[in-house]
Parts: sequence; C-alpha cells; structure tokens
Amino acid sequence: MPAAIYLLSLCIFAMATSEFMVAGMMPSLAAALHASLADVGNLVSAFAASVVVGGPLLTWRLRAVRRKPALLGLLAVFLIGQLIGATADGYPQMLASRIVCGVAQSAFFGVALALAGELVGMDRIARAAGLVLNGLMLASVAGLPMATLLDQYWGWRPAFWLVAALVGLAMLGIAARVPAGEPPACQQAGGEWRALARPALWAAYLSSGLIIGAVFAAFTYLAPLLLRVSGFSPAMVPLLFGVYGAATVLGNLVTGRLADRHTRRVLQGGVLTLFAVMLALALGAQWQALAVAGVCLLGLAGLPMNPAMVARVVRAGGAGPMVNSLHMAVVNLGLMFGAWAGGLCLDAGWGLRAPLWLGAGLALLAWLSLGLDRRGDSWQAKARPVDVSV
Repeated sequence: MPAAIYLLSLCIFAMATSEFMVAGMMPSLAAALHASLADVGNLVSAFAASVVVGGPLLTWRLRAVRRKPALLGLLAVFLIGQLIGATADGYPQMLASRIVCGVAQSAFFGVALALAGELVGMDRIARAAGLVLNGLMLASVAGLPMATLLDQYWGWRPAFWLVAALVGLAMLGIAARVPAGEPPACQQAGGEWRALARPALWAAYLSSGLIIGAVFAAFTYLAPLLLRVSGFSPAMVPLLFGVYGAATVLGNLVTGRLADRHTRRVLQGGVLTLFAVMLALALGAQWQALAVAGVCLLGLAGLPMNPAMVARVVRAGGAGPMVNSLHMAVVNLGLMFGAWAGGLCLDAGWGLRAPLWLGAGLALLAWLSLGLDRRGDSWQAKARPVDVSV
C-alpha cells in the first residue's frame, strides 16, 4: 500500500480521538467551562450534527479542488478548531471548536477515501478503506484512553494540544508524501447529481445506517449491562472494552482484505452475526462467559464492516468525495439514532436488555436492506468501471 494510505489513517486517528475524548473528560470540562454534564454531552451531539450537515456542504464546495490541497486545507481548518478548543475559557468557544472540527472531519473523510480509490484502484478500494478507517478503530482503543489519562493527571488542555500536534504532524506528512494528483474530472453539478441519483447507492446508504444503528444501540449501553446484568466488577469493564477495541482493529484488518472480492458475503455474514450476538446477549447476558463472547463478536462483526460498506457504496455511486462524505453523514445518523432510540427504551422502563432487542431488530432490517439492489452491479468486484473523480 502507498505510504499516503497510512498517513490518511494517522489523520483519521487524530480527528477521531478529538471526537471521542470529550466523553472521557466530561467532569473536567464541566468544571472548567462552568457547564452542566448535559451541556458537555451536547458538545458530542454538536460534533456529530456538524458531521451530518456541514461536512457534505463543505465537500460540495471542494468538488473541483485537487485532492492534496483539499486535504491540507481541511486539516488546517480542523487544526484551527482544535486550537480554539485548547485555548477555550468558556462554553461558547468549546462549542465553536466542536462544530468547526466536525465539519472538517466529515469533509476530510470524503476526500481521503476518494484519494485512496485513486491511489490503489477499484479492485483494492475496500482494503485501502480498511487501513484508512483503522485510524478510527485505534482512536477508540488508544486515543481515547490516552486523552483520558492526560486529563486525569495533567488536565484536559494537554489532550487538546496533543491532538493539535498530531494534526500538524499529519499535515507535514501529507505535504511531503501525497502526490499532487490531477484536477477532479467531474466539476459539473450534473455529474455529482447523476451519481447521487442511483437507487443502488441509497440502498447501500440505508444498509450502512441500519448496521451502525444496530451496533450503537447495543454498544452505548454496554457498560451498565455488564455491571448490572452480567455482574462484572467495575474494574473488569475497562478490560472488556479493551478486548472489544482490539477485536474491532483485528476485524477491520480481516474484512478489509476480504471485502473487495466478497463484499456481499462479508456484509451478510456480519449482519447475521450481529443479529445472533444481540439475540444471545438479550437472552443470556446474565452468564459472564456468554457476555465476554458477545463483546468479542460485537467487536469483530460491528464496526469492522466499514470496509465492505465503503466498497458497496463506491461501486454503487463512485468513489467521489461527495458520495463518501454523504456516507459518513448517514453513518453518523445511524449512530445518533441507535444511541437515542436505545435511551428511549431505557427511559420507557423496559430494562437494560431492551437496547439489545432494538439492535437485533435494526440488524434484521439491515439484512433485508442488503437485497434491495441485487439486480444491480454494486456487489461485483469487477463491475463496470466507476469514475472515482465524481
């Protein structure tokens, strides 16, 4: 793989760490910003909302810009947002930081995956996407604990400064190792809209949103389930989350290698595994051995379906930045819906197993959605050529 693929993964690692770390330092931020925990929680929501709304709009504005300048510009915007957060002395500044970073991150994902498609070709897009998105997995395994540790010993600002330094380092690497590339071939609005009008693309978007919704309906409320239903001690929960994170990294590497040639089988197998895991945990979470196995399988078959989801989207609508940025927005919508709907189940008094039943239902809907484009060619590894510059 080209060195640029690994640099893009470093960028995603830094950006995702910035997104996740607010959740790990909520008490410190609440005290420093003179805000409630609910207000700090809204910073997470603001970041996600910026990804959904602002990212595609910014990507549209960048559709005629070469990949390298676009990447460097988006990293610069993200760095500015991160510096606003590092120097914030009040809630409005921190909110502005989260919005700026969210918009830049979403657009960066779109351009980065488009560049990956150009560098490796369509026959290896899933593997390249798996390596790029491994930065996202590593952010949950290493980035979030690192930021939380910094917050506990030295305060929350050093974590913001460290992420800013990582972004600056990534900018130097992109400037030195990423080729300038050719101007995007499709600069007319018609080319973008033709790609976005394909029914197979929206079928792929629907599947991605449902899959991620199923994962986060369960994952968001996994800690209280492990504590109150499975009976694990509080000291065991971080260890189990570490196992989950390691499983996501391993699963992402495996699916990245398989998804180019076996996109449909990877997605079908992953969704059926998700359904079975949710069902098993909903019925048997009281047994610790089954709970541990469920955590491992959820890590292996949940987020690691990202490379296959990207491959399906690319073959349905092209590898252009707008297509990928909208995919990122749909994934975040799925994440937000899964967590929100799971919370509604708890508020309704249905118990800690209710989000698992919800996740199982969403996984079943995702499996059904995989058949919506069976007559199309988006499943085929050697389908008609797709213009990656759309």
